[in-house]
Amino acid sequence: MITILTPTTNPSVKGPAEYFTGNVRIDAPFQGTTPAKSGGATVTFEPSARTAWHTHPLGQTLIVIAGAGRVQEWGGPQREIRSGDIVWIPAGVKHWHGAAPENSMSHIAIAEAEDGKVVEWMEKVSDEQYTGN
Repeated sequence: MITILTPTTNPSVKGPAEYFTGNVRIDAPFQGTTPAKSGGATVTFEPSARTAWHTHPLGQTLIVIAGAGRVQEWGGPQREIRSGDIVWIPAGVKHWHGAAPENSMSHIAIAEAEDGKVVEWMEKVSDEQYTGN
């Protein structure tokens, strides 16, 4: 049976402080039913807000739907992302993503679960790491 989730199916929630820095809103979370493994949500980051460092066991796709932001893998340069960009983060790659310093950014985040696990959260991105200083 086809399922349609409306915007009012699940209310907006604030991104938990242990996994996010700054103001982050998570909307319309979704999860496939077995045997599907995919799930995700629309995530909105206010200026300078960002995730903590994290990995995904089977990778992650980000579809930027509004604004401008940044993404960075451990040991690599920060890269700018903008509305219309699609970002693929391979399995096991330590990374973070979030808004640019002066712009908000919204993306749809999609990831698959492996043995019921979708993400491994790590340490927060410091202000120095975020600003590149």
